[in-house]
Amino acid sequence: MDLFNYEFFRNALIGITLIAVASSVIGTYIFARRLVAIAGGITHACFGGLGLGYFTGINPILMAGAFAVGSSVGVEWLSSRHRVREDSAIAVVWSLGMAVGVLFVFLTPGYVPELNAFLFGNILTITRGDLVVFAIFTALLIAYVAIFYNKIVICAFDRDFARVSGLRAGAITTVMTVFTAIAIVLTIKLVGVMLLMSMLSLPQMIAETRYHRLNRLMAASGVVSVACCLGGLVASCYIEVPCSALIVIIMAAMFAIAKTAAYISQKRNTTPARDCRRQG
Repeated sequence: MDLFNYEFFRNALIGITLIAVASSVIGTYIFARRLVAIAGGITHACFGGLGLGYFTGINPILMAGAFAVGSSVGVEWLSSRHRVREDSAIAVVWSLGMAVGVLFVFLTPGYVPELNAFLFGNILTITRGDLVVFAIFTALLIAYVAIFYNKIVICAFDRDFARVSGLRAGAITTVMTVFTAIAIVLTIKLVGVMLLMSMLSLPQMIAETRYHRLNRLMAASGVVSVACCLGGLVASCYIEVPCSALIVIIMAAMFAIAKTAAYISQKRNTTPARDCRRQG
């Protein structure tokens, strides 16, 4: 309990909770659309903005934000207007962002030590200003999803039906993609690329073993994400290992346990039916 006497730990605790809630909402949406790879594409596209920001002297976070939003909108534009497969569009954004980032980091004079923070993250460096930004973003995200929930569900599972029904599928998916890009930019320096990808996929995979409706999947993944993040944060302070790595390990272990439990339950439910068929 002595940890709660430190302000940086209290900030980290609140921050990781907000990040977990926001990532569960966004992760469930892209998980339903089978676009988990878009998180990786946007994340690596941000690297191009970081490199350009360091080279030009402009705030790297702002440049990364511009690259993230531009890449997310670009993926939607290529897939909807030019009939390019979404995974192919993500691959283009992914590789181009990394190439631009490597180029400008190489051209930047001197050493850029802050890049390690973007790769591995450090949640303990979160400030009160960051908490305010995260809280506002999470509130806006939850409000948007709550207001347009039915339309988001239709667009996530069947965009063709959404267009036939007269829904503005393009606008809804673009807004959700922009939310995804902003969330990645806000959290990448605090949790790192490794944890960010896991928070947008592993909680949803764990929740899917039990729930399949989007609202229940979103709520369950939020509970799993918050529990894993808080547990990993507290444990990392005692074990003295990086928080992001420990959270990923906890989520992976929970996924293995959930899949094993689901498999055992399925075998138990199907065994009596097999026995009845054999006796018949």
